[in-house]
Amino acid sequence: MRHYVAGGTEHGGGIGRLIGYILTAQPQSAHDQLVTDTRGARWSKLRSPPLLWAAMAVMVKDRLLAPDRVHHLHIAGRGSTARKVILGGLARGLGCTHVLHLHDFDYASDFLRRPPWQRRAIRALFRGADRVIVLGERDRSTASDLLGVPARSISVLHNAVPDPRQSGNATLDPPAPDAPARIVFLGQLGPRKGVPELLNALSHPAMASLNWTAVVAGDGPVDHYRAEAAQLGLSDRVTLPGWLDRAQTRALSESSDILALPSHAEGMAMAVLEGLAHGLAVVTTRVGAHEEILHDEETCRFVPVGDVEALARALADLVAHPETRAQLAMAGRDQYRNALSIEAYIGKLDAMHRSVSRGALRGASAQRGTV
Repeated sequence: MRHYVAGGTEHGGGIGRLIGYILTAQPQSAHDQLVTDTRGARWSKLRSPPLLWAAMAVMVKDRLLAPDRVHHLHIAGRGSTARKVILGGLARGLGCTHVLHLHDFDYASDFLRRPPWQRRAIRALFRGADRVIVLGERDRSTASDLLGVPARSISVLHNAVPDPRQSGNATLDPPAPDAPARIVFLGQLGPRKGVPELLNALSHPAMASLNWTAVVAGDGPVDHYRAEAAQLGLSDRVTLPGWLDRAQTRALSESSDILALPSHAEGMAMAVLEGLAHGLAVVTTRVGAHEEILHDEETCRFVPVGDVEALARALADLVAHPETRAQLAMAGRDQYRNALSIEAYIGKLDAMHRSVSRGALRGASAQRGTV
């Protein structure tokens, strides 16, 4: 199969990380898991049009040299949709078997903001795919009710991450009893991810006398949030290192205790899954597909979107009660192993690709009059 993703595995955000995990988990089949970048890095806008043209040329070449290849188009809102409308139209014109995989924090709103002619093109894109993959039930409804995709063509596939403890590099030794609890945030810095609420919660009086530190890691307006943290009196406790690569993110997770992601909107946050996999106590919000995989007070702590007071109380309780934190982390880790492993994900994805491939072959045979 060939994955089409803006930014590839290095600059493709959560989608790119997911594809990178698939490739790492199946190195023996790397020749069957190809990745084509349709945009380049976010800051290299001049490269985007040539990369899109190159992706189109790759699809044409595959149609000639590898006609059975499944083309897996990863789509979100905004510019991603425009690129996939072009690639999806080319795939239909060439007769390529193709899957559309929706990753977005609120695709319905993005769709409804567009003019009618764009909506028609987007509906044609989704209806023309051999399979539409979504992250959860909310997006299933969007695909079915708003975009008109037949129910039989939609599959729900929750995101997944590899098990950090299988590599033998995880830090599993318990921390010293007097060590401060470390809170970690991983994601794009900004209001959608709840960074303002997180900083205000960390400066809340409920947190003042407790023993903790925090790392707020991610790209975006780092200097702005460093200044905000300083203004809130958090400079001695909160570090904002900026963007971290995969190895640095893993090392940070292995040395942390609590993952905080108070997002306003998500599809299914990769940071939450990575927190579960690393055995961190997760504090997050009921957005996207989170409620489909997590249960409040059992495998996570849910807090209302935008509620600084509730977020501060949840964090303070977990910092002050290590045994509660450990129980929540253990249950979250069990949920990850039971339902969210990368091996199970790859098996489901392979089954979907085989299914659409068989469907394409049956359709081609029917057209030739052999069925």
